[in-house]
Amino acid sequence: MAKEVYDIADHPPVGTVPAKMNAWLIRPERFGQPMKAFQKEVVPVPEIKDDEVLVYVMAAGINYNNVWAALGIPVNVIAARNKSGEKEDFHIGGSDASGVVYKVGKDVTNVKVGDEVVVHCATWDRNCAWVKAGNDPMYSPSFKIWGYETNYGSFAQFTKVQAHQCMPKPKHMTWEEAASYVLVGATAYRMLCGWKEHPIKANDPILIWGGAGGLGSMAIQIVKALGGIPIAVVSGEDKIDYCIKLGAKGCINRKDFDHWGMLPHWKDTVGYNNWMKAVRGFGAKFWEVLGEKRSPKIVFEHPGETTIPTSIFLCDTGGMVVICAGTTGYNATVDLRYLWMRQKRFQGSHFANDEQCYAMNELALRGQLNPCMSRAFTYEELPVSHQLMHDNKHPHGNMAVLICAPDFGLGKSADAPRFVPEAALPKGDVHDTPHPYPLSVPLPGVETADDIKIYDDGTLVRDRMHPGIISCGTGDTLADAAKTMIDKDIHALVVIDAGKAVGVLSQTDIVLARQGRKPDQARGMKVGEVMTAGCATIDASTKLSHAITEMMKRRIHRLLVTENEKPVGVLSMTDIVRRLIG
Repeated sequence: MAKEVYDIADHPPVGTVPAKMNAWLIRPERFGQPMKAFQKEVVPVPEIKDDEVLVYVMAAGINYNNVWAALGIPVNVIAARNKSGEKEDFHIGGSDASGVVYKVGKDVTNVKVGDEVVVHCATWDRNCAWVKAGNDPMYSPSFKIWGYETNYGSFAQFTKVQAHQCMPKPKHMTWEEAASYVLVGATAYRMLCGWKEHPIKANDPILIWGGAGGLGSMAIQIVKALGGIPIAVVSGEDKIDYCIKLGAKGCINRKDFDHWGMLPHWKDTVGYNNWMKAVRGFGAKFWEVLGEKRSPKIVFEHPGETTIPTSIFLCDTGGMVVICAGTTGYNATVDLRYLWMRQKRFQGSHFANDEQCYAMNELALRGQLNPCMSRAFTYEELPVSHQLMHDNKHPHGNMAVLICAPDFGLGKSADAPRFVPEAALPKGDVHDTPHPYPLSVPLPGVETADDIKIYDDGTLVRDRMHPGIISCGTGDTLADAAKTMIDKDIHALVVIDAGKAVGVLSQTDIVLARQGRKPDQARGMKVGEVMTAGCATIDASTKLSHAITEMMKRRIHRLLVTENEKPVGVLSMTDIVRRLIG
């Protein structure tokens, strides 16, 4: 007879399902640092539906998404599920698992009790009209990430999953190795193989950012297995050997370059030319590593804000930059000319469908995909593993935690199908990149609009604007206009022509005009040659918060204030800051 609950080290017979289980839970009242948010509790074993499977979890993978679940930001995953009708007031995370099937629903045919499996994290409603029509379920409105957007993930003795999530466990891997590669491996596979217009062909050069990381290490091996030439970007010379052993032709050390971040303003001739010289140097390094002058057919992106300009520039004509995250930020800039004139594709990608997951796992079964596990933790250390990730002190590669496996190194039942060189990261290796942004965040849609809170103190533009207009004409020289700015202690002038406001001349415009010219040349230029044509206006009765948003969206520092369409003043960031500090 089954016990009501088994100790974490006490394995129930295969197929025996107790009433309760041990698990690591997150609750809303504990949101915060992972060390506090994760607590051990005993809860009922979840019931499964007809198309679901109950898996006894031997080990689980560690991913960023449950760092964010622990913090309760940027999304309270418990509240989101409660709103959709689920009643549990807790979250059991974990979006990677290896384990044994203990129970199957009546409609399940692909696995049986006793099967050793790994689990991918894509879920959807099999009755969704989009899915039933044979479309890619990744675009279904019912798509969710198991163990983050759904409850009962792998941080418990038992997890419930949809049957299609279960795939054969590679027999040559330990439980912890098998639990560490599926999420990143499948994500990388879809990025590289999910777009029929851009297949990887033999000898295609592919640029892979973050080659020593979880995603990058998978991408190197997938490209190699498909006959492409992977070239990795790394954060230090000490990671080059690791990437080469995984299959990279060679590596580029990003610390040898300093042109990262948003593009210089297109009017900034000197700044843009400096950037262009640097990015061409990066391209020349790519050619040097490749051994010939060919550009990457695919650029494997995830840093985002700091690297997108380089990726778009370097990608081959007719090639693709594919991105699954923005670990350095979301507000990327591009020189659009390279997209339209050289017909490059910028493609977003998010996890993978069944076909792609199974294809990736086939590589693992054949021994062509090393899990690249950098560290494994005991069950008691589960909060520690997430805290290290939160603090950006975790090693590169992939991490796992034992759940029901009694010790490390267990679970192997066969030798690897092929020899793979041992690839190991430097001892003591940890991340040195900025703390990443969320990799998997449910984005709000129309149905969540009522949840958005707007903070506004009611201040209007007229309460903060600088009244009156200080102006210049299109025929005035920059020297005269600049003197007016200095004398009046302001940063911009409204440009008037034939009695109408036709533009703005800012100190930024003057500085940009100076780039590439001698001072005397710049001083003699006419305002009309340099000004920013057109006036960004705001009505005096508009809320100040709206005016700030308009300036931020346009990347400008001032607006012309109007009443009844007539100019009455200027609102600048300086005006707002001065009033803010009194």
